[in-house]
Amino acid sequence: MAAATAPPASLAHGGGPPATALLSTGSLAGVSAEPFVPDDFDPPRELELPEFHLVPLGPEHNASDHAAWTSSIPHIRATPGFESGGWPPAEGMSLEANRRDLERHARDFAERTGFTYTVLRPRADEVIGCLYIYPAKDRGADAQVRSWVRADVADLDGPLHVAVSRWLIECWPFEHAIYADRP
Repeated sequence: MAAATAPPASLAHGGGPPATALLSTGSLAGVSAEPFVPDDFDPPRELELPEFHLVPLGPEHNASDHAAWTSSIPHIRATPGFESGGWPPAEGMSLEANRRDLERHARDFAERTGFTYTVLRPRADEVIGCLYIYPAKDRGADAQVRSWVRADVADLDGPLHVAVSRWLIECWPFEHAIYADRP
């Protein structure tokens, strides 16, 4: 499975530290200046399933990403892994501030310090969620993973969690990832 994390809530778009194959609940951590995956590891560029398609998040997703999370702030804040954080901001943020945040996530991916994926509708550019894989703050874990989906597609939260959990185990180098369970 993939692990997801993001920078501190004051800095970012919902991410948290990386996760590993063994899943448990934990706290979030900030982005490390050092890559948190081995040099010879090639991070997956996508995860495609009938219900959704994950690709690296970047500024090209800005308008759809902004619309997705701003339409679902209460829902995202109630999603496991986000309930105690400051993201998403209740007051939202400008489209330009969101673009800067997406550029930072793309930079993290390029520098291998964190991996953020947008969750798209199949065969479309419509953002319906996001996945964050970042270094874990908890010393007993490799990665912190968090994900959310829009309120209008809340029924995809469970399938996304199952698919990402499997992906983390099968395709990522983590031994222990923290990824909050779903009810």
